[in-house]
Amino acid sequence: MGIARIAARRFPLKKFPPLTRPSTSSSTASPSSPPIEKILIANRGEIACRVIRSARNLGIKTVAVYSEVDKNALHVEQADEAVYIGPASARSSYLNASAILNAARRTKAHAIHPGYGFLSENAEFAEHCKTEGLIFIGPPASAILDMGDKSASKRIMSEAGVPVVPGYHGYEQDLDFLKEEADRIGYPILVKPARGGGGKGMRIVLGPDGFVESLLGARREAAASFGNETVLLEKYISRPRHIEVQVFGDTHGNVVHLYERDCSIQRRHQKIIEESPAPNLTEELRCHLGQAAVSAAKAVGYYNAGTVEFIMDTLSGQFFFLEMNTRLQVEHPVTEMVIGQDLVEWQIRVANGETLPLNQSQISQSGHAFEARIYAENVPKGFLPAAGLLNHYCPPLTSTKVRVETGVKEGDTVSVHYDPMIAKLVVWGENRSAALVKLKDCLSKFQVAGVPTNVNFLQDLAGHCTFSSGQVETNFIEHFKSDLFPEYNEELVKCELEDAKFGAALAAACICECEQVEANGLSKGSLGSLWYAAPAFRINHALKRAIQLKWKNERIDMDSIPVGILVTYGKDDMYCVEIEDNSYPGMMVRDITSVGKNNFKLHVDGVTMNVSLAVYSKHGC
Repeated sequence: MGIARIAARRFPLKKFPPLTRPSTSSSTASPSSPPIEKILIANRGEIACRVIRSARNLGIKTVAVYSEVDKNALHVEQADEAVYIGPASARSSYLNASAILNAARRTKAHAIHPGYGFLSENAEFAEHCKTEGLIFIGPPASAILDMGDKSASKRIMSEAGVPVVPGYHGYEQDLDFLKEEADRIGYPILVKPARGGGGKGMRIVLGPDGFVESLLGARREAAASFGNETVLLEKYISRPRHIEVQVFGDTHGNVVHLYERDCSIQRRHQKIIEESPAPNLTEELRCHLGQAAVSAAKAVGYYNAGTVEFIMDTLSGQFFFLEMNTRLQVEHPVTEMVIGQDLVEWQIRVANGETLPLNQSQISQSGHAFEARIYAENVPKGFLPAAGLLNHYCPPLTSTKVRVETGVKEGDTVSVHYDPMIAKLVVWGENRSAALVKLKDCLSKFQVAGVPTNVNFLQDLAGHCTFSSGQVETNFIEHFKSDLFPEYNEELVKCELEDAKFGAALAAACICECEQVEANGLSKGSLGSLWYAAPAFRINHALKRAIQLKWKNERIDMDSIPVGILVTYGKDDMYCVEIEDNSYPGMMVRDITSVGKNNFKLHVDGVTMNVSLAVYSKHGC
């Protein structure tokens, strides 16, 4: 890191002129060009780690960039080189194109992988990479520009024969004119920014009376978020599904689709569970979606990885073009799991000027995959993003059927400056039912302490009977709000508290066992002095230990409830555990055995079970 900082002082940042219309020529390597041997990753977190892994498998060296708060981040540790690019704010670091391009120049990188977010869909950045002699591992700048303008993209798709939602996609923004267009389209309608994404600026208008207020609000938010207040109008589909198709093209004119993903489970217009194949689709409809996506990609001369998003009316079965994401999607591992291919490797090979590894007839799906996004957020408070120290972080074990894509480790801080996603849990099964069982099992084993997360909420979603049947739509969470967000009431809290007391009792017994073994300084089963035993030797009565724990229901916005526990040390490695208010029957816990860091196997009333504890010091204690 010291070398990178010195280099930053020796080479002044180069300023780049504003982009006019980008050229349509390729920024990938020509067949006669030397292959990519070093990639700078203009991103952070899990996607940076993901790119590093594929590059390493290809024998390609990697360069990480990092902001002030990311100097000890996982992607910095994993890369071959790392360069400091600025203060914590994204605008001063990961969105600072000049700093990133100068870092590539200093480290003699051959190519830049933008990941997703930040500069990944910035046409100017892609064009400046080409000007600097760098390969941009992504699509041509012209395609980014065309698809980044929602109005232009709808017109292009319509001309290419791709079905689009009825609406107005022009540039005339006069209020009275737009009101007339809304009347023509017919309410309800959706007002949305012509640029940007993530649901920002979108307004649902049910009738003419609310049109003006919604339009002005959408314009304000669009201007603040994307620097452009242009909006478009579309017919609002009341029971929609969000289905997207992964496409891939090369610079030799080949374009294929890698089948679809269903991304309907969303909160705040952002995906949280994705799956492939999309449930309850006919093969005919699946084929039409793939063909439409390929037509969309060809219409803009697309190459590298892209995603064509469609909105499907669950009532009519019709689908319409929504937008095209000109980058690798967050949820790309879902596709990788069902087609058995490394899409980042495909990106690098295409950027090297190679043809696609497979043609359409060679691409097939196998099994079913889910992805669940693990966020640091306060679910009861409207999914409010959270920040703080990851005091304990223990994801489930990975395998060929389970992936955990993450950019953090225990002890890291979830920063207020960036997206609060902690990890992506990706599972595979032979069919949807098997994959769903695997998803629920892995979510139950995903341990995070120190910040609130959405893990419990994801478990509730995965366990919902309607989700299990595959009847998904983008309004799923709102439709089943009463199931997913139970109202606070004393009966509910009392019921869940009773369940929590069982876990508290087991935790108390494990704590006592740990203290006993540590105090003795002996491994279990060793002989020691009676007078120096822990707990101390007593005649005619047993030692009792009172432990105070606190319980808080993460599904409900509520204060912690104290739980008093009384542990009586017995003979033969046995503990009698009681709740002090006598609201829960006492239990006999015996044969507590450590099976790893803070993991135990024990016997309770004749039943053997596993217990995991998150043990850490909080607030420097």
